Amino acid sequence: MPSSQVIVLYDFPSTFPGKACSPNVWKTRLCLNYKGLPHRTIWVEYPDIAKVCKEIGAEPTGTYPDGSPYYSVPTIYDPSTKSVVSESARIARYLDKTYPDTPVLIPPETDAFHAAFNEVFESLALPMLPLMLPSTSEVLHPESRAYFRKSREAWFGKKLEEISPVGQAREEQWKKLAEGYTKVAMWLQMDRRDKLFFEGDNICYADITIASFLGFLRRSSGADSAEWAAVKEWDGGRDSWSGLTSTR
Repeated sequence: MPSSQVIVLYDFPSTFPGKACSPNVWKTRLCLNYKGLPHRTIWVEYPDIAKVCKEIGAEPTGTYPDGSPYYSVPTIYDPSTKSVVSESARIARYLDKTYPDTPVLIPPETDAFHAAFNEVFESLALPMLPLMLPSTSEVLHPESRAYFRKSREAWFGKKLEEISPVGQAREEQWKKLAEGYTKVAMWLQMDRRDKLFFEGDNICYADITIASFLGFLRRSSGADSAEWAAVKEWDGGRDSWSGLTSTR
């Protein structure tokens, strides 16, 4: 298929192998891979994301405290329908509707569950943000690194290195993150069976979300680090989570 006919995924580059870094964009990338939909990536440095999104007609995905629109990736352009879609959950629903003959990401009967899951999981994964910010900054290209550092330090009101200092504060952040994933593991055992995935034998968008964030932890912490070794032991070492992250 000519490259001009495949779905375009907008992402920001890093120095990681393959360039991809963002867990939110990984959600969309894994969705496209799972559905077997050909796609290509256009890499956009952090300071240019808003400009590019406006140029292609993407909707903002939020607002800043002052009420101005906030643009982010993932965003896709689908030449088959001439559609621009932003935000990973919206993209997943678009892909299910537009390509019904591919594996379903959000079965209709689980739509409300996925909406609730997204909101709750975001709060459970929040402790990961300060843990990973310093290492994320270091893998960005110089022009993105400066923008990333300035904007995140403005959010937190402190230097990146002060957000998660080595010692008790950082240990507490890891503890809170582990507690969040333990809650997720408990959801999967509510019927007293340890299910691999939320849909039983099938992967759904919730599983892809977990895999994307764990994959980000693995890359940012280092696959051979003591921190990642500890993550792999959470909740008895869930095969589904480690297996999903290994496909990244």
